[in-house]
Amino acid sequence: MNRVYTDRSPIERRLLAVQEQHSEQARVIAEMRNQDALKTQFLSNISHDLRTPLTAVITHAEILRDGLLGELTDRQRESLSGIIGGGRQLLDMVNEILTYARGAANQLTLVRSAFTVSELLEQVAVMSESLIAKKTHTLDIDIATTLPTLYADRDKVAHVLGNLIGNAIDFTPNGGRIWIMASRRSTAKGDAALIEVGDNGIGIAPEHHDLIFHEFAQVDASASRRHHGTGLGLAIARKFVELHDGEIWVDSALGHGSRFFFTIPIKTPPPAPASGAE
Repeated sequence: MNRVYTDRSPIERRLLAVQEQHSEQARVIAEMRNQDALKTQFLSNISHDLRTPLTAVITHAEILRDGLLGELTDRQRESLSGIIGGGRQLLDMVNEILTYARGAANQLTLVRSAFTVSELLEQVAVMSESLIAKKTHTLDIDIATTLPTLYADRDKVAHVLGNLIGNAIDFTPNGGRIWIMASRRSTAKGDAALIEVGDNGIGIAPEHHDLIFHEFAQVDASASRRHHGTGLGLAIARKFVELHDGEIWVDSALGHGSRFFFTIPIKTPPPAPASGAE
């Protein structure tokens, strides 16, 4: 509501009007922040509530599939495998939403440990073997011998790698090529591990390079899109990389595959406490 100040000078009236505008803007901003906090809390609550029944559905379906409650026909076993696969996909999406909610509430922390990139890549590659074989992809891994042991949050770095490899598998037509390269790189913040995950898949248009790292973003938002998900995977990956004080980016073009890069600064583990120290 605009007020008229007839007993004041033009300058005073203008100043008072500006102050009112600022007060109204501050109120709107505070209300938006409150709504954002409520949305984050809702996402966290609903994710927690969905995980328990979903886990129960998957567990009971696995019990039936494994014949622990009696023999099944091949068609019944195939149907249960579909239930388990769909349930796990839903559970992964719920976990992504929960992780996003924790990040939005600044509840994510790093749990650092020492590990080598080679053992981490081997672990992630083994987890992706079945999906790679299903789509008849080839996977090449190249790790520089100069890359030292990392002191970082192993689970979060594995999550980033898993997301990038999963996207490469999903967005590359059958019989494609996927590669992972790891090397040492000097940056303005010091030396870092540079990891590249590339593919010769469908690629991403340059105008979408920033969009894909935003929360809930979908390059193809149509109801008929072939690739489904929460749109949080790359946003979470960016959050995990930035928690390490690293960077993540993409080099891609439509029809020419994609190359995702991220850096993890090389840090020295703290010295072990001296024996017998109090």
